[in-house]
Amino acid sequence: MGDFRFAHTLRVRYSEIDGQKVVYNAHYLTYLDVAITEYFRNLGIEFLESSLFDIALVRATLDFRRPARLDDLLDVRVAIPRLGNSSFTARFRILPHGETSEERTVLDAEIVYVSFSAEEGRAVPIPGWVREKIESFEGRN
Repeated sequence: MGDFRFAHTLRVRYSEIDGQKVVYNAHYLTYLDVAITEYFRNLGIEFLESSLFDIALVRATLDFRRPARLDDLLDVRVAIPRLGNSSFTARFRILPHGETSEERTVLDAEIVYVSFSAEEGRAVPIPGWVREKIESFEGRN
């Protein structure tokens, strides 16, 4: 998977395609949200079960490469190349299931998230235990 150590597979559903019979662009953000949630679940971090760590999207950049269609199986790959004090950058690549060639990329994306306290309504530092899990998983410690 190259720089990507995690992937989540999903299937394109009928409700996600548009009149051109391809995935409607806004659904890709949902795919990325599912993938980052599964990334953290893989690390043992459950957003809904913990008030200790939550995230909010700050900026998203999506580069569409080729269309996905009804019933396609897609691998949504995730990497976290940068951790700041309260923010981090996640990179995503969507490929047809089992594909490894960059030439088959459906979408590349980069999202900046902040560690967020709903109680305080603001960004907060990424907890040390979360930072350690990410760094370890990404092979940086």
